Amino acid sequence: MNKELIGALEALEKEKGISKETMFDTIEKALLEEVKAQYDHADNCRVEINRETGDYHIYLDMTATDDEIPQVRDGKKQGDFISLEEARKINPEAVEGEPITIELKSDEFSRTASKAAKNMIIQKIREEQKEALINDFKDKIGHLVTGIVQRIDDRGNVLLDLGKTQAELRKDSIVEGEKFRVGDRVRVVVTEAEYLDKRGTVIRISRTSPQLVKCLFEECVTEIDDGLVEIMSVAREAGSRTKMAVRSMDPGIDPIGSCVGRNGERVRTVVNELGNEQIDIIEWNEEMAWYVVNALSPAKVVACLVDADEKKAYVTVSDEQLSLAIGKQGQNVRLAAKLTNFGIDIKSESQVEELKTSDPEMYKLRYMPRDEEEEEESDYDKEFDTDRDGEETVSEDHYEDDLEEISSDEDTGDTITGSDSVGSPDIV
Repeated sequence: MNKELIGALEALEKEKGISKETMFDTIEKALLEEVKAQYDHADNCRVEINRETGDYHIYLDMTATDDEIPQVRDGKKQGDFISLEEARKINPEAVEGEPITIELKSDEFSRTASKAAKNMIIQKIREEQKEALINDFKDKIGHLVTGIVQRIDDRGNVLLDLGKTQAELRKDSIVEGEKFRVGDRVRVVVTEAEYLDKRGTVIRISRTSPQLVKCLFEECVTEIDDGLVEIMSVAREAGSRTKMAVRSMDPGIDPIGSCVGRNGERVRTVVNELGNEQIDIIEWNEEMAWYVVNALSPAKVVACLVDADEKKAYVTVSDEQLSLAIGKQGQNVRLAAKLTNFGIDIKSESQVEELKTSDPEMYKLRYMPRDEEEEEESDYDKEFDTDRDGEETVSEDHYEDDLEEISSDEDTGDTITGSDSVGSPDIV
């Protein structure tokens, strides 16, 4: 070994991401295995490689003896004893029974053992490459990567070249209606990276994951990248519609407006990347009732009662708003439920009135506005009136007290009642 080895290891470190120290350790281990293949009781062997020059030395710690010893035992050379005569050739002051260190020369190794050592080094390089690749993509999980289409099979799966490796974009991870051609550049999000014994390195990528939407907005919206606006949750039915909840970390910044951009430029960029998928951006609220009301946008909510323990929300809308609140094939309420992680039960005002007659206890439990209770007004009721211009105003007599008590009550949930939903988001 010489400086050529050092140059090769440096090139390997630069191109493959495998550290020189790791490869030096592997070479030392390989040389030890080489010694053990030829010498009996070679546990007293050590290998030293100069990290600067690449020169290596192999030493055996043996015991000098004046007794007759076999040169070969079980097909291997003697590795724990050396004759006193041979020991004194190395060290004239050698004494019987005392240890002596001898250096083995590389020409003493068999061709078979050398080949085995070479194979071990090659295997280690491959393992390190795989580990480096997996670690690289593990850091990219949840992030965007760009791949170039290499092949499209008969089942619709797309093979992408990601630079250091290739990954298959499976048909079920492609938005329905998307078409690709060989050579196209495709943006995907990494969802998983692992090494499987039988399949090797597996990198899973997706175009349907909600994380893709989040990554695209993080890329387009500087306020998100700067930490001034935070994406709290994303619910998506790929190719059709997405709901995204955002909040502002700065009172002076409108989180929805930041995501929409001037004249809708920012959200349009994301929509174009997703093939004109509809995106609803709503404002996140720590009060779950408010959050549910916002999530059901563009439907107008009359009242919302939340059971925090059961993670259920009971929503009342006008008869005219019922179909809009539920959405086509239940999509609006389904996405709202995914977004908030709450089950949402929606009824129209006429349905609530019917329930009031048919099942008074159920009505009282789920849909009765708190201000209808006879004994006392609920501490966590919010009432809204509508002024002449159709804008919502808050009753001033108990707003501040009620707002404080809403945030502190966790046992019974909270209720929102009013003629309209509050804080309706811009819908794109």
